[in-house]
Amino acid sequence: MRAPRSNDTYQIDMSVARTTSSVATCLLTKAIELDSILWHRKLGHVSYRIMNHLVRNGLVTGVPKLRFTVADDCMPCKKGKQQQKSHKPKLQNSIDTPLELLHMDLFGPISIRSIGRKSFCLVVTDDFSRFSWVHFLGTKDETADILQYLILSLESLCKLKVRRIRSDNGTAFKNNLMELFCLKKGILHEFSAPYTPQQNGVAERKNRTLIETARTML
Repeated sequence: MRAPRSNDTYQIDMSVARTTSSVATCLLTKAIELDSILWHRKLGHVSYRIMNHLVRNGLVTGVPKLRFTVADDCMPCKKGKQQQKSHKPKLQNSIDTPLELLHMDLFGPISIRSIGRKSFCLVVTDDFSRFSWVHFLGTKDETADILQYLILSLESLCKLKVRRIRSDNGTAFKNNLMELFCLKKGILHEFSAPYTPQQNGVAERKNRTLIETARTML
């Protein structure tokens, strides 16, 4: 909507906004608190800053173009996203190329299976772009095949080479099939030290983000 400005006042012609049924038109720029909470839940408990960014730039459809705000914090967000004190991050990232280092982790089995009756979840995160790929698995035995297909697809799509992958010492990653594949492709497979998940912190943090989002929505 555009309106002329005169003496620091915007003058709007309401006769244009009036409908044929003579119903009064209400012009709002700020959503009420109930609508803000409702859309906050519908969008997966995303922060209000990101909500307003998505709506303002037209990145989502069906959401009214209003400014969402709420006086009190969302209690499910507090309970679902509570966390311990994190470790200090690196001051400077040494990775400067996509697919140079892939962090991967497998979590499960989860108590509630997916629609496809899958109970495990494989999460692969690129260290440079922080882009993630998520695959649902029925059993841990599918991990090696999914990783091989994913790595070959990424190298063909991005025209880059995967140089290093980092995972824990689980049997889903530490087996003869993965060892032969990495040896054939020239990929360095790094393992985190036992009882030290901080060395694979990127994958662990992505897992927690997905679990917190699902728990908060439930």
